[in-house]
Amino acid sequence: MEEEEVQLIEKVVYINRVAKVVKGGRRFSFSAIVVVGDGKGTVGAGLGKANEVPEAIRKGGERARKDMAPVSLLDDTIPHEVIGKSGSSSVLLKPARPGTGIIAGGAVRAVLEAAGVKNVVSKCLRSHNPHNLVKATLDGLLSLGTPQEFARSRGKTVEELLG
Repeated sequence: MEEEEVQLIEKVVYINRVAKVVKGGRRFSFSAIVVVGDGKGTVGAGLGKANEVPEAIRKGGERARKDMAPVSLLDDTIPHEVIGKSGSSSVLLKPARPGTGIIAGGAVRAVLEAAGVKNVVSKCLRSHNPHNLVKATLDGLLSLGTPQEFARSRGKTVEELLG
């Protein structure tokens, strides 16, 4: 268990400061979006809230570890093009040739790096809210599948599917 903990990649995507106005002035609290992955095809995201930033990051990391799920990868990229959606955000993910790298913005890049994707092109469509971008990227990644998985689920061979 200890060796697995050391290998996890943890990235803080966004920290938000929230002010609550009380009788004595403003009371601040923080929320942090954290992405955790093993860099080999497993990734999760979590939101942590606390009165201090380090505590919010710790809570977000714990939640992300609980929500980790496997992602279908093909070599260093994704098997096919996909659009992930969450709220009003949409993320288009396209496979790319080796050497392309990760062409993505901050929130999407953090999720893809933690998942272990090395070559991909992405485009954020509509809203750029970091909460929804992380969820949309995870939605897209988790809906990926290899041709073998699709063929098995339909009870056919890969050749029958691809024609």
